[in-house]
Amino acid sequence: MDFSKYQELSKKYDLLAQDSDILSPGFAAVILGLPGEAGEVCEKFKKIVRDKGGKVSDEDRAAISKELGDVLWYIAQIARYSGLSLQEIAEENLSKLESRQQRNKLTGSGDER
Repeated sequence: MDFSKYQELSKKYDLLAQDSDILSPGFAAVILGLPGEAGEVCEKFKKIVRDKGGKVSDEDRAAISKELGDVLWYIAQIARYSGLSLQEIAEENLSKLESRQQRNKLTGSGDER
């Protein structure tokens, strides 16, 4: 599975679908970078809602794509530092979501639902 396929398969789980003990400085930097980049994604959408009445332009999509690419990069680096395969993470996530969907547990809270 590639990430394009992951993107396609994972959208069916969208309930509102409409269209070592001590971290190295490098590891700490990518961990701390992730929420900053995720925040930038949120900022883009906030401004679209606040300033544009929720209308997303092609320019907005391009800016959001760049920010999501940064988020993806940070996730990939955190996985790498952790000795985890991003491919396996994606596959395991879909398996978890499929199980939850089959058991009608997409809503609610808790990791083990």
